[in-house]
Amino acid sequence: MYLLDTNHCSELIAGNSYIVNKLMELDDTPIATCVIVRGELVFMAYKSARKTENLLSIQSFLNDIDILPVDNKAGDVYGKLKAALIDHFGPKEKEKRRNATIEKLGFKENDLWIAAVAKSHEYIIVSTDKDFVRMKEADDLRVESWVPREEEQS
Repeated sequence: MYLLDTNHCSELIAGNSYIVNKLMELDDTPIATCVIVRGELVFMAYKSARKTENLLSIQSFLNDIDILPVDNKAGDVYGKLKAALIDHFGPKEKEKRRNATIEKLGFKENDLWIAAVAKSHEYIIVSTDKDFVRMKEADDLRVESWVPREEEQS
């Protein structure tokens, strides 16, 4: 079971052959994204030079993939994960840690929510985003990428 992050969804929409082939290999394995990624994709389309065309492509993609919600379970996972990240990466002094934020530690809030949704459904996050790799240092997050590194593409 896999949850595609924004970068993999964008690559899939663009027809990236590595991702398309991986999906064909997985056959009936559940593949989803989440409402946070949906929002990021729509935002990207609205900010693009080809808004109408991109919105149509994104809507077509979203019609064909399961979209996981942010629910109570994801909210609980989010709180636990955020605390673990601050404990692991934040200042060790209790007084300073109280003022630590995820952004100051180098994480994006949306990535934390995406991780929480994936964990709450026991999905593996599929992303090239280094935030998720760093999160694994503080929690048992499962992450992989289907986009080969440049040296693997030649």
